[in-house]
Amino acid sequence: MPFIHSKKTTTHRHVRHSLRSKLLLSCACLGLGFAGSALASVEALSVQGNQIYAGGQAKSFSGNSLFWSNNKWGGEKFYTADVVKMLKDDWDSSIVRASMGIQEEGGYLDDPEGNKAKVERVVKAAIDNDMYVIIDWHSHHAEDNPNEAIAFFKEMATKYGDKPNVIYELYNEPLQISWSNVIKPYAESVISEIRKIDPDNLIVVGTPTWSQDVDVASQDPIDGTNIAYTLHFYAGTHGQYLRDKATTALNNGIALFVTEWGAVNADGDGDVAEQATNTWVSFMKQHNLSNANWALNDKKEGASTFLPDTMDLTASGKKVKEIIADWPYKVTTATDTPTDPTDPTDDPTDEPSDDTTNVCTGVNVYPNWTAKDWSGGEATHSAAGDKLVHENKLYTANWYTTSEPGTDASWTFVSNCE
Repeated sequence: MPFIHSKKTTTHRHVRHSLRSKLLLSCACLGLGFAGSALASVEALSVQGNQIYAGGQAKSFSGNSLFWSNNKWGGEKFYTADVVKMLKDDWDSSIVRASMGIQEEGGYLDDPEGNKAKVERVVKAAIDNDMYVIIDWHSHHAEDNPNEAIAFFKEMATKYGDKPNVIYELYNEPLQISWSNVIKPYAESVISEIRKIDPDNLIVVGTPTWSQDVDVASQDPIDGTNIAYTLHFYAGTHGQYLRDKATTALNNGIALFVTEWGAVNADGDGDVAEQATNTWVSFMKQHNLSNANWALNDKKEGASTFLPDTMDLTASGKKVKEIIADWPYKVTTATDTPTDPTDPTDDPTDEPSDDTTNVCTGVNVYPNWTAKDWSGGEATHSAAGDKLVHENKLYTANWYTTSEPGTDASWTFVSNCE
């Protein structure tokens, strides 16, 4: 076997539909007159500025990444509906990532149908269990096989593009290659074909240097809708310098998605870096960065969730399970169906008004802050996801902020109050 993924060195690391139709099928339909049983499994995701929204609010979600799907690499046994259900029921995970290996032995190029079948089992199970699912083209050289990537993602978009659960990840981890001359043109070619079939599901694009140079990508972003950029980190290796790159990218206006992270070293091994992991988790929560932990596997290495040949949690598995359980946002499922005007049990007077003035009712007005620095103190700022009204406009804080709403990138405009 030429290459078994143990992570990076320490030097880095057919159905067309509209966004409106997808939102109508999600919990974002509040205010559109829905009241009954579930229509869709999760809220549609959309990129607004440097944030990813779900149901009209900037949110982040946390979950797990499966190991490489490659035949006989060991991680493929976890590509089952039972495992996905376990993650939802026992871990309270909101995301599962299917990491389909491409060029390496036993991957997609060797066995397209076998690897695709594994991914589809995970996708179907995630949809059944009301979870988001990342379809990951898990490659370090995706630019070498653009036609294969296009064909695969066109098939996935045709099968699942009407499901808001699905997230397309076009390139796991590019190496130290040009963003503008190599990665971006590859991504644009794949995105163009996906969008002919699925115009709005979230697409995540890998960035140079094992998906760390998000600041470089932010200087020359892709022209398109609902596109985010990949940030990967391993807490035992990657510190403040990488968070600084992420902050630069966010300040430049692009949205980030941590499709892979580890609590150990960048080679996939070592002990849990407890404090460094906590710092990264705080950063992800502060900036609403959705994330999937590497890796749901039982390989003998620190990053694995389980001890070899067991379902017993490793130190990393225990830490990650606690993080996911404590994540501030969970998947929200739709519980409403359209009211039937001919049904006497449907009372149209119970329907929420779509009067936009309602969205500001009960919301603090600047400078009446929403969050405290400590439990006994006064409110001094707004935290990520907090709403504030200023000059008759509703804003959402993208991260910890004390600035005037609407004056900088720490705020996202939501709507007018009237």
